[in-house]
Amino acid sequence: MAIKVNQAAVRHARRLIEAGDYVFNSDWSERQPSAEEENAFIERRGWAAYGEWYLAEDTTENEDTKGRYKFPYGDFKKVHRDGVIAAKQRAAQYDYAEIERAADELLQLIDKKEGRES
Repeated sequence: MAIKVNQAAVRHARRLIEAGDYVFNSDWSERQPSAEEENAFIERRGWAAYGEWYLAEDTTENEDTKGRYKFPYGDFKKVHRDGVIAAKQRAAQYDYAEIERAADELLQLIDKKEGRES
């Protein structure tokens, strides 16, 4: 498995955060898009737009499959801080340091926007 940071997704998330399009506190397990929501989004916007909502790609998978995209961080409208935290934790758990670092940078950006810099 060749998992790498999805730079397009990181740029997309940064733009959304800078524009204030994020949710600071949510129940990510409830807000993470369902398979039906994913399918509807792909049908409306296509695979490239879908991929922008996932911090990593598995380059051994076809580009036009859900299996290619890993570590979701938003609901196709806004970045969810709890989604970024979940991605960071899962990346750390599986020792994907680059993805963990990318998620941490997004988390810090959200916290800075909220005046919660550490």
